[in-house]
This record gives sequence, C-alpha cells and structure tokens, in this order.
Amino acid sequence: MYPEPGYPGISETAVLQSMQSSKTTEEYIQNHVYRLAAEIGERNVFRPEALYAAEEYIKQTWQEQGYKVLPQEYTLQGVRSANLEISKTGTHMADEIILIGAHYDSVSGSPGANDNGSGVAALLEISRQLESIELQRTVRFVAFVNEEPPFFFTRQQGSRIYVKAARQRGDNIRLMLSLETMGYFSDEPHSQRYPPLFNFFYPDTANFIAFVANFRSRKAMRRMVQAFRSISDFPLEHVATFSFIPGIGWSDHLSFWMHGYRALMVTDTAFYRYPYYHTFQDTAEKLDYARLAKLTNALAMAISVLANQKRSL
Repeated sequence: MYPEPGYPGISETAVLQSMQSSKTTEEYIQNHVYRLAAEIGERNVFRPEALYAAEEYIKQTWQEQGYKVLPQEYTLQGVRSANLEISKTGTHMADEIILIGAHYDSVSGSPGANDNGSGVAALLEISRQLESIELQRTVRFVAFVNEEPPFFFTRQQGSRIYVKAARQRGDNIRLMLSLETMGYFSDEPHSQRYPPLFNFFYPDTANFIAFVANFRSRKAMRRMVQAFRSISDFPLEHVATFSFIPGIGWSDHLSFWMHGYRALMVTDTAFYRYPYYHTFQDTAEKLDYARLAKLTNALAMAISVLANQKRSL
C-alpha cells in the first residue's frame, strides 16, 4: 500500500525501503530496549544513577544521529531530572510542529522493558529514519522524565513541565504522539481486555496497536490513522473517548490535553493485555521485536506523510 495522492514528499521507493529494512530496525530497537531494561534497569529519581545512565544513552544516541540535544532540567526530590528534545526543522511550514514523545523513566521495582523501553526505542528509531528525509513541517522528538507514579498527575511530571513551557513560548504544536508501552502482542483468542463496553466494538485478540485520543483530538487522530493505513497493513484500532476512562489518559499525552493541544497515545493497551505491567517481570525478552519493528517503520513513514501533507492538521 502506498500514500494516497495529495501526500507530497514521500516516494514509493522510500516506503519500500522502510518495509524492507525491518531486520535492521528490529536490531536497533532490540538493542535500545536491552540497554535500557537489561543493562540499566529500573530508572527513576529513587535510582538516580540509572536515571542518569538512561538520559546519557538517549542523548548520545541522538548526537550520533546528528541531532543537537536540548535538555530541560529541573530538580525533583533533590535529583536533577531532564526532558531531552531534538528537532528536525521543516522546510516550508517550520512553525507547525508534530511532536513525538516517550518517557524514559520506569516505575519503582520494574526494569521497564515494555513500559516504556519499547516507546523510547521506537522514538530513537523514528528519529533515525526521519533524519535523512526532507519534511515540510517540523518534527520534534522529546524524551520525557518522571512520568511514572508518584509523579503522574502532578505538576512534577516531566511532560507537565515541558508543555507548560511550550505553551508559554507559543509553540504551534499541531499534534503530539505519545509512544507508550508498545511491544507486546498475542494471537491467542481472548488475550485482549477492555474497559466496560469496549469489548462490544473491538477485537478480543491482542495483535493490534491502538491510537487513543480525546474528542478534541479526534480529527487529527483520523488524519494519523489515514496516513498509517496508507503505508502499512499492521493491525490498527483507534478510539476518541473520555479521558476519565481508566488507561485512556495514562501517559504524557494527558499533559498536552490539559494545555489545549491535540494529542494521541500509541499503545499496545498496557495492562489491558500485558500481564507484566508495572512488575519486576517487565523484562526485555518479553517483547515481540519483529512486530514492534514493523510498527515503528510504519509510524515513521506515517509521520513523514503528515509532516508533508498540504492540508492543515
């Protein structure tokens, strides 16, 4: 499948190269997850050396890709914490920003392979792939710190601090994508669970990725769905719904909703399918790297489609 007419700046050759590079993508992603979850392990302000190691790994990876890394530092419980940002500036609509984010801390007691080593690995691989592609809009990548409890839903959460500053600057963020817990899939029947009533509308097999938005972000989410499906046949489900439903707002996209930006979460649905969520068993060998690689390739190309389309986001 190829992009529909009206999506300039991306060729069929580029799409085919992305699809054919899944083995390379798989190796990159697996290396990232094993570095974060197996070598560094649990990483948060209660284990500051590990948090610093993860920060340095992300920073070094982006520098090797050719980006300039901008840290946003603050102190939390006596520990220096940092959101990390890079940008690929657009050529014609540079003031319009598509922001891709993932948190790199893990919850206490967990090595955080899927939550959220998978999201960080995809973030690092998407930035690698897009570095060499011309984009009309600016694509910004942010590795957020301190997403996990006890800082989630508080003003100390890294993305809350980041988006407050972005709003004060007047950043024209047209869409934010939060890459959150993305690497676990199953083809077994009844492997997927949902909040009440969702099971009547969505499949019971956990072999898909989900795009999750609030109602204000629904139009932008549909554009992303269209772009994704023009690139890939990877199973995709999507929903725009209420943020108070358990799990719907449980990542950094909520911070952007709270400040009036359109945002969506890209997720394997976390605790609705992943039995090791927020446990010491969230380890690197649990992930499906082949499918995560295919998904990451599709996301990279879909983001480039959105960044290059002429119509407004």
